Amino acid sequence: MRARAPYLRLPCTRSRSLLRHTPIFGIAALCGVLIGCGQGTSTVARSDKPVSGGTLVYATDREPTCLDPHVAGDMPQVFIGQQYLDSLVSMDADGRIGPWLAKSWEVSNDGLTYTFHLRNDVHFTDGTPFNAMAVKANLDHMANPKTQSSTAGGYIRQYRSTDVIDNDTAVVHLATPYAAFLEVLAQGFLGIESPTALQRSRDVNCESPVGSGPFKVVRWDRQSQVELVRNPDYNWAPPTAKHQGPAWLDRVVWKFIQEPSVRFASLQAAEVDVIEALPPESHEAARRNPDLQLIIAQRPGNPTNGTLNITREPFNDLKVREAFVRSADIEGALKSVYFNEFPRAGGPLSSATRFYSPDFQHAQDYDPAKAAQLLDQAGWTQRNSEGYRIRNGRRLQVHVVMGNRTPPSEYTLWEQVQATTRQAGFEVIIDQMSDVQATKRQADWDYDIRLGYWNTNTADVLRIIFGSEFIRPAGVGGYHQNTAGFSDPKFDGIIQQALTTQDAEQRRALYYQAQQIASSQYLELTTYPQSTRLGIYKTTQGVRLEPSLAVTYLYDAWVNK
Repeated sequence: MRARAPYLRLPCTRSRSLLRHTPIFGIAALCGVLIGCGQGTSTVARSDKPVSGGTLVYATDREPTCLDPHVAGDMPQVFIGQQYLDSLVSMDADGRIGPWLAKSWEVSNDGLTYTFHLRNDVHFTDGTPFNAMAVKANLDHMANPKTQSSTAGGYIRQYRSTDVIDNDTAVVHLATPYAAFLEVLAQGFLGIESPTALQRSRDVNCESPVGSGPFKVVRWDRQSQVELVRNPDYNWAPPTAKHQGPAWLDRVVWKFIQEPSVRFASLQAAEVDVIEALPPESHEAARRNPDLQLIIAQRPGNPTNGTLNITREPFNDLKVREAFVRSADIEGALKSVYFNEFPRAGGPLSSATRFYSPDFQHAQDYDPAKAAQLLDQAGWTQRNSEGYRIRNGRRLQVHVVMGNRTPPSEYTLWEQVQATTRQAGFEVIIDQMSDVQATKRQADWDYDIRLGYWNTNTADVLRIIFGSEFIRPAGVGGYHQNTAGFSDPKFDGIIQQALTTQDAEQRRALYYQAQQIASSQYLELTTYPQSTRLGIYKTTQGVRLEPSLAVTYLYDAWVNK
């Protein structure tokens, strides 16, 4: 990064594993978009001429608990948030940081001060003008513990204050250097909301948040749908957009259809125009259907995994951790459960993440012979009549905590993990419970394995999920982001150093070391990278993925019905 640079170039890489699953399009792994770093087209267009008006019906699997992505911070929130929120800066398909609500910025030599020069022609859909006070109100809102922001607030723990120099100039002060600051500001989780609306209660703002984006939220029917309508005043799209001015669509109906087969059938019948979370068992049928198009792209960050709690037995022993990972046949499970549509993720970063290294892709390969050897070395040499390893009269028992919103396919995947690790002598017990109970178990460190992932557009995710500063609760019911309980001064020093330099190659070398340490400690059993999987009916064109997190972007979409 360079001071006063309106664009920062980040290198782009591709995911070959996804390319082979999407013959219609190329995939840019880092960019998380449909095209491959300047190749092909980023839409499913069947017409070059957009049509103004009409309603697009979108269906997804999970309903957010709050529409304001500042609160908590889960992927369903940012998918909707991307439609009604704008961000301070943008990220393009090549990973470059560019202007949006901020026209330009300077970064101080010590990395502690960011001076943003703002657009003066933007207003929120409630009429409130966008200005430096709005920037301050939003950053203060994310950082406020009362907001209970585990994602946006977690990203900006370095934030201290914002000085309002004038309406068009905001000076943001950080406590420590944070080289990933502009990267996270490009995410919808840190989208800018109306400061007037933020003065309302948390619950009211969750119900009807207000942005400056191309659409505005008008109604949320719980367990059914969210209705968004076009913002007629919109004229400040990011440079990554395909047009300027208002969105083409009049209206978006964002439906929640949890059952995968029902969601796909609704798309085939043209009852919905776009579905997200296209079930893997339907990929091939979708490819063969001439009425459908697919967009599939990996999301950056930490892939889907089971994080091992190393603060208690049995995973406080590195040999046992590696043995468990080596005894799980993940590739076999993925072929069986996900029809060979999901590639294996071996390292702590998804390949779509900047500074990802492929050197750790095979760090968790299935090796039952080595697993048995490691368990013997760890003292688990005996087996009982059921074949489970025992030591000092205790079984080698592992509890996996699953909330009730865990997809059935994920449960099936872990049943296969349960079966293959049993051959090595592990007794894996899958504890299913309500999400409330699962959250409490997580807060109390009462688990051996916790399922999760972390979608973000920066390798700084390694600090969030493994840094010792994130062992303590983040203010949301005792929730702690570092669910492994990993604490290593060397690792902490490396990831902190990566935040103090603006030099991309230095950051690459440091994040390589961080990946190396995390992989060697066997803190997670990684399974597959998170991905956005859209099925699109033929009457809909222009659907794209926003590059920073590979989430749906409907601003450029239109319908021909």
